[in-house]
Amino acid sequence: MREIRRWPAAELAGRIKKREIKAGEAAAAYLEQLRTAEPELNSFITVDEEGAMAQADRIQALVDRGEDAGPLAGVPVAIKDNLCTRGLGTTCASRMLADFVPFYEATAVERLRAAGAVILGKTNMDEFAMGSTSETSAFGPVKNPWNTAHVPGGSSGGSCAAVAAGQSLCALGSDTGGSIRQPSSYCGVVGLKPTYGTVSRWGLVAYASSLDQIGPIARNVEDCALLLQAISGGDRRDSTCLGREDTDFAAGLTEDVRGLRIGIVSDYFDQGLDEQVASAVRRAAGILQRQGALVEETALSLAEYAVPAYYTIACAEASSNLSRFDGVKYGYRAGAQEGLHAMYRRTRTEGFGTEVKRRIVLGSFVLSSGYYEAYYEKALRVKALIVKAFDEALSRFDLLLGPVSPTTAPLLGNTGENPLQMYLSDIYTVSVNLAGLPAISLPCGLDAEGLPIGLQLIGRRFGEQTILRAARAYEKACGGFALSPMAERGQEAAGSEEGRKRDEKSPDGTEGKGGMPA
Repeated sequence: MREIRRWPAAELAGRIKKREIKAGEAAAAYLEQLRTAEPELNSFITVDEEGAMAQADRIQALVDRGEDAGPLAGVPVAIKDNLCTRGLGTTCASRMLADFVPFYEATAVERLRAAGAVILGKTNMDEFAMGSTSETSAFGPVKNPWNTAHVPGGSSGGSCAAVAAGQSLCALGSDTGGSIRQPSSYCGVVGLKPTYGTVSRWGLVAYASSLDQIGPIARNVEDCALLLQAISGGDRRDSTCLGREDTDFAAGLTEDVRGLRIGIVSDYFDQGLDEQVASAVRRAAGILQRQGALVEETALSLAEYAVPAYYTIACAEASSNLSRFDGVKYGYRAGAQEGLHAMYRRTRTEGFGTEVKRRIVLGSFVLSSGYYEAYYEKALRVKALIVKAFDEALSRFDLLLGPVSPTTAPLLGNTGENPLQMYLSDIYTVSVNLAGLPAISLPCGLDAEGLPIGLQLIGRRFGEQTILRAARAYEKACGGFALSPMAERGQEAAGSEEGRKRDEKSPDGTEGKGGMPA
C-alpha cells in the first residue's frame, strides 16, 4: 500500500483524477486508520463505512467517465456531529438526540459532497458544543492523539483528534467561542474560524446563533483553504449568510509576508499564560518577522471582560435555542408523566447533561425579568466595545497575533469539578466570535511533555486571504507541521508493504518540526 495518508488534499484529489489511485483506495486507507485508532481515542460517534465506500465509488465512476469529480475528489472528511447529515445520525453528543436521523443535510455538508469529498462519519464533541475539553459528551470523552491521558480540547475535539490521528484527512467543526481553534491548538492541527456569515449555518444545530460559525480543520494551511473554499458562499436558507464573491481562498497562498503589519497583543501575555506557550508564540512572531513582516506589540484592552460577556450572551441564546428540545416534536422523551410540564421537566432532566443544564439555567437567569438589564444588556454593551477595540487595532495592523489558549492540553478529568477553569481556557478566543472576525490556529511548537502549542492569527472581517497568506508563510518557514505519534504509527503501518519507503511522488514537507523552524 502506498502512503496515501501522507498526501495533502490537493495532491490526493489530483492523483485520483489522474487515475494513479482509486477513490476507494483512499477511503479504505483512512477507514483502516480510523478503526485502528478509534478504541484509544473515541473521536467518532458514527462511522459510515458503507456510505463512504459508496461515495468513493460514485466519485470513481465520474473520473472513469472523464467527468469533473470536483476539487476535493475522493478526499476523506469527517463531520462534527452537530451538522445535520441526511440519513445519518446527528446526536450533538447528547442523549436528547441519540436516535435522531435528519431527513435533510446541512448546506456545508451538501457543498462538501458536491466538491467530491467522501464523508467518513460524525465526530464526537462536547454535548451541544458546550464545553472546552470534549468530555461532556454523552458517548464518553475524546482523547488526545498526542497523549491519550490528555483532553483534545473542545467542543470540536473529535474532529481535531481525527485529523491529528490520521483518521481523516480533513474535518468540519463549529466555532462559537474558540471551539475550532482551541482543540486545533491542543491537537497540533490547523483550524480556521471564518468571518461570521461566510459559511451558511443552515443545518447546524444552534448553540448561540449570533456567534456560531462552521469552519475547516486540516493538517496544513492549503487543505484548510481548499475546504473553506468548498463550503463558503451565500445561502437563501440562512439570512445571516453573506453572498461573498472573494472565496478563492487557495489563490492567496503566496507565502510572501513582506510589509505585512502584525500586532502582538500584549494583553494576552499577562499573568495566567504558561511560560512555554508564551515563548513558543513569541518565537513564531520572530519567524514571521524574519520573513519580512513588520511586527510590534499593541494593547487591545477589554480582554478581561471578554469571557463574562461571552458566556452571558452565549448562555442566553442557548437557553432560547435549546427550548425546542421538549420531548414533544422529536428527540428523547421521558416515560409516562402526569401532565405536560412534568413531562417537559423529566425529559430535560434526563436528556441533557450537567454542563448543558448549567448553561441553560444561567441563560434563563440573565434573560429573566429584573436581571435582563443588569446582565444581558450590559454584556451586549461590552460586546460593542470589544468590536470597537478590534476595529481600532486592525486599522493599524493587518493581523493580530497571540496564543490560542493559556496552557497546552490539560489532563482528562482536570476541569470537570471546576467549570470556571474550563471557561477561562477560552480567554483568548471568545472575543473573536463576539467581534465576528476570522482567526486561525497554527501549531507553533511542543511543550516539555511533547504536547502541541497553538499560535493564533486574527484578521479583519473578510480578511481570510491575509490570514491564510501569513499562515502559509509561517508553515513554509517551519518546513511543515509534525504528525502526532498516533498518526506516525499509522503512516509506518501504511508503508510497511513497501519497506516503509516513501513513494517517489509523495511530498516531503508534511512531517515538519511541530511548527518550529527546521
